[in-house]
Amino acid sequence: MGMKISSRDILVGVKEYILMTFGMFCYAFGWLMCVLPAGGMGGGAAGLATLINAILPDSLTGFLTIGTLVLIINIILLILGVMIVGWKFGIKTLYCILMMSVMFNLVESYMPPMLVYDMMAKVDAHNLLLVVVGAASCGLGIAVSFMQGGSTGGTDIVAMIINKFRTVSYGKVLLMTDCGILIGSLFLTTVLDNGTVIEPLSDLAFARMIYGFIMIAVIGYTVDFVQSGNQQSNQIMIFCKDYEAMANMIMTKANRGATLIDAMGSYSKTPSKAVMVVCRKRDTSTILKFVREEDPNAFITVGSVMGVYGQGFDALNKL
Repeated sequence: MGMKISSRDILVGVKEYILMTFGMFCYAFGWLMCVLPAGGMGGGAAGLATLINAILPDSLTGFLTIGTLVLIINIILLILGVMIVGWKFGIKTLYCILMMSVMFNLVESYMPPMLVYDMMAKVDAHNLLLVVVGAASCGLGIAVSFMQGGSTGGTDIVAMIINKFRTVSYGKVLLMTDCGILIGSLFLTTVLDNGTVIEPLSDLAFARMIYGFIMIAVIGYTVDFVQSGNQQSNQIMIFCKDYEAMANMIMTKANRGATLIDAMGSYSKTPSKAVMVVCRKRDTSTILKFVREEDPNAFITVGSVMGVYGQGFDALNKL
């Protein structure tokens, strides 16, 4: 029997591709409308495309736009990736790569380039603010795509290729490639849309490089925050004498499940049990209040967990 596709599966699939499209728009918007007008720079395929676009003669920049160059760079990297590490790229990654190029060209062609810049021109340190806002928009776009199973390609593919030959963490590879792009931006002559000229190795060129490092940090933080924002939970470990009464109290008053874990005091060598509770962060203070009322002398640790899946939390099919 063939696999049946339900209407729910179709709707879920459509929703995923709509969200990935939205994510690529956020990425293009942040880059073109915020980062570049402020004289900023970033890493990845978009950063490399910006470098190449800046050194091309004027006769070619109209055709080889940043969006088109992003597509060309990703296609080259995809071909190399397939040749070296095999086909490990899903259809969603291909869709994101194509849609990123489309969104770059749409934003560049149909949106006023100085729209956001003019809105913030009278704000102190508006260039820095623009870079932060743009990086947050790019990070949001990347996170939304990741959560739907997509990827923006670019330096991710470079990391896969390098890991084929040497065991190097993805983070280090991405950092090294991004740093190379940012250092290369020091030697560019760039004319911004507001008429400002950035000369090679000038103070503005160094400022652009620093903006780039800020952008990388903000993008990383935004991706982590968005991906874990709706999954942030706490794991509470409670050590007390009457652990059974504590577990019953949590189940009845706090309406949460509890797990008893074997434990032993290092000094007393007395066997006991620790009560472990996993809850949403917003429920942590309530549970701690109940624990204090039950046993004021209880020893408690609270730790953050990235995501919790199962009954009462996120469904496993969201992975």
